[in-house]
Amino acid sequence: MKFQFSPKLFLTALTVLALSACSNEKTNEQTKQAPASNNEKVVRIATESSFKPFSYLDNQGNLVGFEIDLATALCDEMKVECDIKSYDWDSLIPSLQANKADAIMSGMSVTPERSAVVDFSKPYFNNTFVLIAKKGENLTMENIAGKTVGAQQATVAADYLTKNQPKATLKTYDKQDNAYLDLTAGRIDLMISDIAPALDWLKTDAGKDYEVQGKPINTNDVVAVAVRKDDPLKGEFDKAIDALKANGKYDEIAKKHLGVDLKSLEAGETQTADDKKPADSK
Repeated sequence: MKFQFSPKLFLTALTVLALSACSNEKTNEQTKQAPASNNEKVVRIATESSFKPFSYLDNQGNLVGFEIDLATALCDEMKVECDIKSYDWDSLIPSLQANKADAIMSGMSVTPERSAVVDFSKPYFNNTFVLIAKKGENLTMENIAGKTVGAQQATVAADYLTKNQPKATLKTYDKQDNAYLDLTAGRIDLMISDIAPALDWLKTDAGKDYEVQGKPINTNDVVAVAVRKDDPLKGEFDKAIDALKANGKYDEIAKKHLGVDLKSLEAGETQTADDKKPADSK
């Protein structure tokens, strides 16, 4: 049987082969571009960048601090990857609710109002408040009527002042750093602050002429990780916090950033480890 060449059949065969080749090439290309399977979960943690020593930017613009190291250690314990990003204080809970973040670690106190919209982990810090003003002022909550007091806005410290000394004038700030600036410029008479950032600032050149006024104020305020309502991530954070406290990693991180034994700080101790050293010590 002889084969008779047909240009039409030849072109049809070439077309079929070309389409087949393109199909195989496309399938191979999709396989190459498909991301490798990655079972490691990413937990997005929202924080603030001006709350030293909890979370702040170093000279290179990197997020550092007690909560940054603690968040990293918690993620390691949970076998997940951390993605920590900075937000304005007022945007923290909205970012969680908008699913832009999975958790908040930013010195956030547990309050009934916040607990109505988010769930909190076990506490990782027991907080007290302090008043700070120029040395020798001898101020207390009882004698600051008529004084202008600075505080970060939407904080438990600010609420405490409003409820317990309504005759003082409260001036709030979006960032703690801005309150320090007004204090040193004389635009406010004193500040009410969480104890850890206050003690950290007093060790700076800007804070050298200021001191804690009176005794620390204990309101049983606690700080915890905030997550969305009914998120199982809460249980994972609870277990990880317990583990870090049991293995000593938690105390190691606290001592590094807070400069004082954590139990002493939580009890309202206002002297850091450096303050307690004899004059000839290094």
